[in-house]
Amino acid sequence: MIKSWMIIGAVTFLIAFSSSIFTPSRGIQWFRHLQRPNWLTFERAIPSIWTIIFICGAWSAYIIWEQEPGTKKTWLLMALYLLLEIVTIAYTPVMFWMQNLKVGTIIGGTGFVLNLILILTVWQINSWAGILLLPYIFWSPIGTYTTWEMNRINSENQ
Repeated sequence: MIKSWMIIGAVTFLIAFSSSIFTPSRGIQWFRHLQRPNWLTFERAIPSIWTIIFICGAWSAYIIWEQEPGTKKTWLLMALYLLLEIVTIAYTPVMFWMQNLKVGTIIGGTGFVLNLILILTVWQINSWAGILLLPYIFWSPIGTYTTWEMNRINSENQ
């Protein structure tokens, strides 16, 4: 029998790695040539940070699913988790296709708002599920601000 954590983990993994399929190589080249803020010393850690955030999000979704599996309310929450991950993953391919850091800033801000809504909703069901979403709420403003700052620095390339 397939366990709920296996399905949640597989969906999370497939969506997370799907962005590489949709990310254009010309966008990667464009992004590599952009100037970064002097304080951006942690860029190599960003993939690991997002991996931890996605693991926490999947774990949170698992906790919520196990509270009331299969109910309409739970399915709606799973849809919100899914939407949050899709918006988060869309950041790179959409920004790279459009070669526009302002679009990345908007996507980052949208993810923050969706995560905030999700935290406020699931916290009432299970506080641990809400706690597991806190890494996103702490990291997202840093990533969004970094993109905004890069947009400012590279305004002549937009």
